[in-house]
Amino acid sequence: MPVPDDTKTRIISATMKAVRQYGLEGVRVQNVSKLAEISPGALYRYFDSKEQLLIECFIYIDMQAAAVFDHLKFNPLTVLTDPMGTVKSLWLPYFRFWVAHPDETVFYHRFRDSAFFPEYDKTREVDYFDSFVGIVRVFRRAFPGLVRMNQSLLWLHVLTSTVLYAKYVVEGTLPDNQETEDTVFKLLTTGLSGYLKPEKTKKEKRR
Repeated sequence: MPVPDDTKTRIISATMKAVRQYGLEGVRVQNVSKLAEISPGALYRYFDSKEQLLIECFIYIDMQAAAVFDHLKFNPLTVLTDPMGTVKSLWLPYFRFWVAHPDETVFYHRFRDSAFFPEYDKTREVDYFDSFVGIVRVFRRAFPGLVRMNQSLLWLHVLTSTVLYAKYVVEGTLPDNQETEDTVFKLLTTGLSGYLKPEKTKKEKRR
């Protein structure tokens, strides 16, 4: 993942704090520059507009979230022996990433929930999710039933719901404890276990 220089990183961090304080629509360049301790003119040397700044913030967070899967120890063999346990071992670090980054979580949720996002989503690049996509392919090979699910709906549900519940935690609506993690996981995976079963052979089906 490319690392922005210190000033650009400071601007991005300040933007997320400002959005958390003023909202996506209410945030102004002046708010950001004050939090970043630079002049508005200096900010425009890095970003052409508020719109570009918000997109850069989203990409920065999205890449950080995707990197969670780059560093996980994933054993494909456990997919068959303990599918739900494997799913939880992959999901939990992702959920905890959001809980550990309050400004990022609130910004990400508000950006995805904005009227601007659907149009931006049509053209955005997501190749930095390659590790996650590779893991999904392993599950789909092991459990062909997953292919019959609407993939876009499935991953949209998992992603948006994970961030939403993490936002509830960072805002204090839900406690930050294991009970919350277990409950959220059960809510997100209700019905999924029925698809995480090997396909029966034709011979088995005739019995």
